[in-house]
This record gives sequence, structure tokens and C-alpha cells, in this order.
Amino acid sequence: MEKLNFPVYNFRFKNSENKTYIFDIIRKKFLLLTPEEWVRQHTLFFLINELNYPISLINVEKLVNVNGIKKRYDIVVFNSNGSISVLVECKAPEVTINQKTFDQIAQYNLILKAKNLMVTNGLNHYFCQMDFENEKYVFLKNLPEFKTGN
Repeated sequence: MEKLNFPVYNFRFKNSENKTYIFDIIRKKFLLLTPEEWVRQHTLFFLINELNYPISLINVEKLVNVNGIKKRYDIVVFNSNGSISVLVECKAPEVTINQKTFDQIAQYNLILKAKNLMVTNGLNHYFCQMDFENEKYVFLKNLPEFKTGN
């Protein structure tokens, strides 16, 4: 797998039937190592190790109903009160992040109402804070670190 624009993390891998698997610390199981999964695992470690989000508040790949269509979000970080602090959309490194990517996460966020958004392909990261009143997002340099009471 290619080097991504994240710090270097120590992942657990296993090989089986000529396929490589990576351990997901949230779902507590080995998953087939695809380019998108490589980005998702780096993003999880980034949220936990760099921004101090507790593992107990992170959810990975759950279904969300968007206009009657079942979709699956990549990562959600909850606040301790159950509201959503961060919604993350991960793409494989070869996928260009464009308006379509932002439209996808914005659609999910109509339902989820996360305060902060992150879109990444592992090479480029975009962070936004929602302005629900004016129905737009404001780009940030980084996501806010977790603070007790979030």
C-alpha cells in the first residue's frame, strides 16, 4: 500500500489465502486491506492518536437512510451526549476529491447533523465546520481536538 499523508502508525496485519487483512480497532476484527480501507484505518488512528477522540465515541461503516436509499458512512465520532461531532468520508488514494465527494458527505449530513466534516483520500484532507443557520460549511485547517464535555 502506498504511503499516505498521515503520521506513521503501527497496524496489525495478517495474510490468508494470498490476501492481506488489517485489524480494525473499532470493529475489533480483521478486514480485507483495500486502498479505501487503508485510508479509513489511517484516519481512525489520526482521530484517536492526534486529536484524542476516544475509541468509545467512534463508529465505523454503519447504514444511514438517505432519501429512502440505504447508504453507509465511513466514520462518525459522537459527542458524549449522543450528538455527532465529526462525520468522515474516506476515499481510496486514486480517487480525486471533488464537488461530488462533498455533495455525498453533505447528503449524509442532512440526516446525521454532524458539526464537523472530514473528507480524505489519504493524500489530501479537507476539514469543514457546519454553519447550519446559513446552510453552508466553512473550511478549517484541521478538526478540533477532543475536549472532555464534547
